[in-house]
Amino acid sequence: MSPKQTKKTNIIEHALKLFAKKGFYNTTIPDIAKAMKMSVGNMYNYFTSKEELAKCAIKYSTNVMAEDLRSVNNMDISSKEKIFEFTRRYFTKVKKSPEIIEYFLRVYLSNREVFQQGCEGFLCVGEFVTEVMILLEEGAAKKEFRDQDFFAAFGMFMGSLGGFAFLSGEKVLEKDLLEYSDLIAENIYRALKYED
Repeated sequence: MSPKQTKKTNIIEHALKLFAKKGFYNTTIPDIAKAMKMSVGNMYNYFTSKEELAKCAIKYSTNVMAEDLRSVNNMDISSKEKIFEFTRRYFTKVKKSPEIIEYFLRVYLSNREVFQQGCEGFLCVGEFVTEVMILLEEGAAKKEFRDQDFFAAFGMFMGSLGGFAFLSGEKVLEKDLLEYSDLIAENIYRALKYED
């Protein structure tokens, strides 16, 4: 990774934390520059606007999740085990880097107008969606999952994970998030599993 790309990644990581904590509209480029200990003018050498930074941040955060799922998809284990493994990794990521999930839930989904140009449909989250598609299609091909509408399966899969990430962020869970991992994975698997 070039020094410029490393700096851009560092800016994105700081922006994710601020966007997740303060919200998109309450976070300014000067806020991010201050967190980075750099000048506002220098920030514009990396991103031309807050909207451009927001789009890069959603690509970055979902690509982090895509890398995790890609490594699970490449494992020589059953589709059921992949659901359990990815759920554990997802919840571990939520605990370790909550800003990644918070950004997606609180900024990307609730400020869609910011992402209308250049992030239509799955454009900005495509790598992650592709990995979920691979997981579901391979499971169906092996007759481990039912062959069902992608959006119904995707919504159930990510709705369960995202919902629990949200509950964790709201601090309403009675137990540690990771203690729910296998229970949630089992529910996802039951909703997907193939039945004769």
